[in-house]
Amino acid sequence: MTYHSSKMYGHEIGLSCAFRQWRAVESHCSKLHGYAIAVKLEFEAEALDHRNWVMDFGGLKAVKQYLTDTFDHKVLVAHDDPDHALFNDMEAIGIADLTRVEHVGCEAFAEMIYHWIINWMFVNSLDSRVRLTRVTVSEHGANSAAYSE
Repeated sequence: MTYHSSKMYGHEIGLSCAFRQWRAVESHCSKLHGYAIAVKLEFEAEALDHRNWVMDFGGLKAVKQYLTDTFDHKVLVAHDDPDHALFNDMEAIGIADLTRVEHVGCEAFAEMIYHWIINWMFVNSLDSRVRLTRVTVSEHGANSAAYSE
């Protein structure tokens, strides 16, 4: 028997960020654009804890802080964006707060969040019976991408 639970940080919490897919030259996605992204975390366990829970969502405050620090009112810039210097200049004069990432897009953000949480769970010795199984990042109601291992 396996139990599942999920935690949603919805569009309404205001993880408003901007990014561009600079490699998508044939698409308007190559232009800087933004979303109030949503993040869904999915957990599983073979057994419930003493409260009959898979995951204590109250223990995820550090995760919410990570999401806020990484995405909220940030411009996410891929490490290989050819206009990296321009973004750096925007940050230097105070018109943008940058988050530098390996890649941009919901798929990349889901993977990045997944690995951050897995590491955080390990470092903080969280309940070993709980596994993070999937992270889904949504731009809006119609577009999302997920990562799992």
